[in-house]
Amino acid sequence: MQFSQVREAIAEAARAVVLPPGVKASLTCTGYTPDAVTEPHFFVGEFSVEYDKTFGRGLDEAEFTCRALVGRGDDRASQEVLDALLSGGGPSSLKAAIEAARGAPGEAALGGLADDLHVTRVQGYRWYEHAGVQYVGAELIIRVIGDGS
Repeated sequence: MQFSQVREAIAEAARAVVLPPGVKASLTCTGYTPDAVTEPHFFVGEFSVEYDKTFGRGLDEAEFTCRALVGRGDDRASQEVLDALLSGGGPSSLKAAIEAARGAPGEAALGGLADDLHVTRVQGYRWYEHAGVQYVGAELIIRVIGDGS
């Protein structure tokens, strides 16, 4: 797997999200941790890799920690937007948008960059400080498996 390409492909898949009615902004998505956040914002942050999951460099498994950050203009409204992003399905669901990039059965994921991916969990629903600004946010953990060579 080429990690920079995988990160950008995850961000590209997240761009399919449609924010809930009444939200005037669109979701900004980046495959890297940005210096400044344009809210609401989804980005692919740190990751860990387990090499050699199969013999002969056949498979590596990466776990990407992504964050969704929403502005604090109104605490309740911000959390409602974040809740929609974290839902398991629907047009605002990051899980649904990202897992749509798995491709059809038998196809490679992320446009051929990986064998498969799965949004496994949400964690860390809390206030985040990023570049000196407070946001309500959460982390999404995405497991990606692919060719180790």
